[in-house]
Amino acid sequence: MAISTSNAGSAAGSALRRGRRRPVDSTVKVLLVAAALVSVATTIGIVIALVQPTIGFFQQVSIVEFVTGTSWTPTFAQKAYGVLPLVAATLTVTGVALAIAVPLGLGSAIYLSEYANPRTRKVLKPIIELLAGVPTVVYGFVALFALNPLLQKWWPTDNGPAFQNLLIAGIAMGIMIVPTIASISEDSMAAVPRSLREGAYALASTKMQVSTRVVVPAAMSGIVAAVVLGISRAVGETMIVTIAGGLTSDRIVLNPLEGAATMTAFIANISSGDIPVGSLDYDSVFAVGALLFLITFALNAVSIRMVRRFREVYE
Repeated sequence: MAISTSNAGSAAGSALRRGRRRPVDSTVKVLLVAAALVSVATTIGIVIALVQPTIGFFQQVSIVEFVTGTSWTPTFAQKAYGVLPLVAATLTVTGVALAIAVPLGLGSAIYLSEYANPRTRKVLKPIIELLAGVPTVVYGFVALFALNPLLQKWWPTDNGPAFQNLLIAGIAMGIMIVPTIASISEDSMAAVPRSLREGAYALASTKMQVSTRVVVPAAMSGIVAAVVLGISRAVGETMIVTIAGGLTSDRIVLNPLEGAATMTAFIANISSGDIPVGSLDYDSVFAVGALLFLITFALNAVSIRMVRRFREVYE
């Protein structure tokens, strides 16, 4: 009889705890749904803000001229609205940044995941991730007033780097996105089952072979996502390229030793001036912003597709 009473009390207590958890679960669910809806609403708001000025711009400027033109001078006396110089500068500085960030990020991820002991990993990973917390304006000034003098000292020629150039902007941007690639890649490598490593070691594989031929391919979906996220950050970065990249946009610049305006640098610079609202120059900011939005959207779509393609499911 005592046992029966005890069981009944335990069942009643469990039912009471479940009853208390239900309001908490419902509240959390509502908050998560609200967070998701805010993200969707923000995206919709950005699209709505871009549509009307962009349409107004293309009512006066041909889309063909915008996409194929090789000079972008909306604020000059001789106006031209070809966006290719801005796109070329953006791609150049992004390429320099990836050349810095991908090797350093993947190398850091492999070391933290496969070589570092738990104590070292616990110390080094937060230090690497601290780079992501440094304001980008600081990276811009460091690039301009610290990296550039060193670069000009090592490159003492007549055709050396300009005071503002895409190379130092790309180097600073690459350092900035190292934590993004390293952290996400390391998390993906850490999720690879231990059994895969043990099977490779059983076949007399070295640690380097296990790291590069087993762990990295198994974590490829996460690595691809990390790299594409790094590209998105590089394409959308503003302060570094505004401070250190330059403002030239009247011609296509592919030489990283020269300065040039990227899409984000143009938006930042033109938005700080006294441009009449509703003018063609004002609407050009939204046209470039719409193009930047489409590029970022395409990168995210490619990222999702590649992650699904390389995803490995372990049971």
